Amino acid sequence: MTVQYIQYKGIKFPPGYNSVQSLCFAENSFEVWDDDIFNVTYPKSGTVWMTEILSLILSGGDPTWNQSVLNSLRAPWFSTRLGLEMALNSLSPRLLTCHLPIQIFPKTFFTSKAKVVYTSRDPRDIVVSYYYFTKMCTTYEDPNSFNQFLEGFLSGDVPHGSWFDHVKGWMEMEGRCNIFFISYEELKQNLRVSVEHLCHFLGKQLDDAAITSVVENASFEAMQKNKMCNSTMLPKELMDQEKGIFLRKGICGDWKNHFTVAQSEYFDRVYQEKMQGLKGIFP
Repeated sequence: MTVQYIQYKGIKFPPGYNSVQSLCFAENSFEVWDDDIFNVTYPKSGTVWMTEILSLILSGGDPTWNQSVLNSLRAPWFSTRLGLEMALNSLSPRLLTCHLPIQIFPKTFFTSKAKVVYTSRDPRDIVVSYYYFTKMCTTYEDPNSFNQFLEGFLSGDVPHGSWFDHVKGWMEMEGRCNIFFISYEELKQNLRVSVEHLCHFLGKQLDDAAITSVVENASFEAMQKNKMCNSTMLPKELMDQEKGIFLRKGICGDWKNHFTVAQSEYFDRVYQEKMQGLKGIFP
């Protein structure tokens, strides 16, 4: 089945959730509050994981909120039609989620004290995760092959646009005190230390027991079991669980099981060409 993507400023977005109107409103009319916290990622970079971490930090380590309220309600996707309505009706402080590149992020953010947590990930792992996601999510075109999807990813012809442009655009904001950069790989290396750094950035003082609770309840195993974040509550019309698992592996380096030598060498060439001047993003 052919999917008719929404086109906004040269980037295609999945239909259903998104509309030109909601994206335009998010960019130009969405009023950012000084105590807003934005969870920003390129798709498949750890969005759900960071939602769980931030929700737990804001709850002081108490997992009740995470285990009783859908993540899309805890952290509305404010650039989508339904998410925008939820965000506008949310109480302060708001936790908000998006995949928006910097050039269409809410304009009012740049004159506010609101905070952004930007999570990046090894793009090779993103390609693999994104490929499997598009096969089970009905608002995405099912790719004919992994190689076809890889080609689309490298050229930027995938939903949410070019990964390279997304990361470079946000990394140009590095040094601003209200933007926190972290990688999926750092979270995997030492989740506890990452949580401590996030608490400091957010001005949240959690004791050792609360931090331990955040770490335990944001583990991959805990998220797989939590129906509030593992997408099993979504109807088959949106997410076909028979075609895959939403929280699939949660590991680093799975790309090595999918890339051929030729694909790996090709990816490296494109990466070096497009990411000149941005070294050491991933530990």
